[in-house]
Amino acid sequence: MPIHLTRPLDLLDHVDQTFGPTEWVEVPQTQIDLFAQATGDHQWIHTDPIRSRNTAQQSTIAHGFLTLALTVPLWSSLLVVDHSTTIINYGLNKFRFAAPVPAGSHLRMLATLRAAHDIGGEVAQAEIAAVIETDTSIKPACVAELVLRYQPAPSLSPKLQLIPPLKDNHEQ
Repeated sequence: MPIHLTRPLDLLDHVDQTFGPTEWVEVPQTQIDLFAQATGDHQWIHTDPIRSRNTAQQSTIAHGFLTLALTVPLWSSLLVVDHSTTIINYGLNKFRFAAPVPAGSHLRMLATLRAAHDIGGEVAQAEIAAVIETDTSIKPACVAELVLRYQPAPSLSPKLQLIPPLKDNHEQ
């Protein structure tokens, strides 16, 4: 069950708070194959179950960036800002892939809100230290520091325009 905050700037009151862990989520071969299709990364260790039987994991493994991509939905299952219309993945400060994620294994996330900043216009920037665990290793599959920006709902900040209006070329 996620924790609900009312507005983006409420994140500032939860710095150093740890959230989770999330529920376990499966990483099936079908999801790995879809990620390979989306990214063009068809390396056999990800997409060839027969050839991958001869590896240390004895199966295909998820792309590291698939594991990293799952951090945002996992984080969203831990914390929800009710009056935020947009969450922008602003980037990463650092990340490492410490253990492989075999197809069919399960992941969960434990996360700590390391920092939160008011960057103006009721927008909050959050830095989240995430640890993605797998049920197949004592080492984490991924450790990452996410940077997310939470935009407020227009009713909280009527002056904020997420996308400026286009000017009509005939207006001059």
